[in-house]
Amino acid sequence: MEMLKIATAQFEHKSGDKGYNLQIIGQLTAKAAAEGANVIAFHECSVTGYTFARYLSREQMLDLAELIPEGPSILELGRIAAKNNIAVLAGLFEKDADGKLYKAYVCVDKNGLVAKFRKLHPFINPYLTPGSEYVVFDLYGWKCGMLICYDNNITENVRATALLGADIIFMPHVTMCTPSTRPGAGFVDPELWKNRLADSTSLRQEFNGPKGREWLMKWLPARAYDNAVYVVFANAIGMDDDQLKNGCSMIIDPYGDIIAECRKLDNDFTVAAITPDKLEKAGGYRYRKARRPDLYRDIIGQPHVAEQKVVWLN
Repeated sequence: MEMLKIATAQFEHKSGDKGYNLQIIGQLTAKAAAEGANVIAFHECSVTGYTFARYLSREQMLDLAELIPEGPSILELGRIAAKNNIAVLAGLFEKDADGKLYKAYVCVDKNGLVAKFRKLHPFINPYLTPGSEYVVFDLYGWKCGMLICYDNNITENVRATALLGADIIFMPHVTMCTPSTRPGAGFVDPELWKNRLADSTSLRQEFNGPKGREWLMKWLPARAYDNAVYVVFANAIGMDDDQLKNGCSMIIDPYGDIIAECRKLDNDFTVAAITPDKLEKAGGYRYRKARRPDLYRDIIGQPHVAEQKVVWLN
């Protein structure tokens, strides 16, 4: 493997406006390629928009979703990739020939679709079908995996993807700044976003505090550190339907260190050079080698009834 330059991006998408979102994806991709990036990653449902889907009927979801790889958005991502000689990763809702709906994330290069992953734990819309497999694929000599948003909160998913050979795990999200049982969690007032040019301090306090980045730092670096992988985290910024998101898309190395991060209160991208030497120097590489599966194979592998997910209503 040789050094690879990866960009991760953030932008304010428009709900259901695939044309606009693809235009922004094209603009950011061109800029990242001009800075030498070989790959650029965008957030979950960056093509379609995300949270607004909680209101959509099955028929509306089928209208929004696309077949992969022949759907028009995948073809447009291919044109963007070919024009800029770069691999592009982006998310959208997928439908198959049988009318099943999925949350998908794709990697597309100048030759077309490279890989597709279906979210294992979807919940934004009741008509979505959970994915049923991990995906590891080759990209410029590197082994890559994909896990979408909530998938990464279940630690077994990240470990399984790493054990399947992934050196890089792309982790697209639309996350943070939402209520939960965790102390300090909650929405951020959209007025702060509207007033960000006049008062960036108040917005950054909310974005960086326990509602946002402070929570992310409790667990995201650990996924990279424990598994000795590069993590490419991409998140939306700005208004996602009626909810405000805080971006801070970042790339984390196998030591758990942030090596690049978007910090603008706006559409943005950042580029990091990744090198193979860290993969085996990092502690997680040794920890994986020291595992004792005989001790916990029957514990971790026991049947489990998944908790019923609740669709957000407000």
